[in-house]
Amino acid sequence: MLLAGLSCAVPAAAAEGGTMWPDTPRARLELETLIATLDARLLSHPSATLTLEGWCRDHDLAPVAHVVARRVAGVVRVPSAEQRRELAVGPDEAIAYRRVELACGGRVLSVADNWYVPSRLTPAMNDLLARTDTAFGHVVADLHFTRRTLDSARLFTPLPDDWERRGLPPAGAGRIAIPAEILRHRALLYRQDGLPFSEVVETYTGAMLDFPPPPADGPSK
Repeated sequence: MLLAGLSCAVPAAAAEGGTMWPDTPRARLELETLIATLDARLLSHPSATLTLEGWCRDHDLAPVAHVVARRVAGVVRVPSAEQRRELAVGPDEAIAYRRVELACGGRVLSVADNWYVPSRLTPAMNDLLARTDTAFGHVVADLHFTRRTLDSARLFTPLPDDWERRGLPPAGAGRIAIPAEILRHRALLYRQDGLPFSEVVETYTGAMLDFPPPPADGPSK
């Protein structure tokens, strides 16, 4: 499976996210709720870029909640036969590839591997994708596309699997260790005529949780 076989693409700096969370039962519950909320938002909206901007704004991750794409040079991934079937293209039709880091302010929130069919986009869209670092979701927004998730994986679980039966873990010393990768999704994007034009694998980073927990007597975001 492509999702399981994709090598780690998250920059080392992303591992520094979420260092403000104390190792307490309440903080672990809060993190579990936040990750579940983030996962649900990403799975229910066609544009991951716009979802990231909303998350950045809701949790004050940057002065301006605008996601920018930073292209990662020197990475080439040839589409597999399975991807060609999913994109409904023949063996000889061109498929372009692009890897970007999606950042809000100074935080890299996700790394996206994107295979797309240039012939199914407009010339202006292809020009922007080839020439600029504009986020893919912004470039193709005029297609009013839909999204179908193929695979979804939780890469970080703050609570043990059997916590509902055995109870919450005891408090520990220091802070909760949040890894560089917390979620990964693989999805197809479709034009309004039902034709797929892009397959994307998105790895969401620990920087998504790089904000302080809410006060003990305050509401969670």
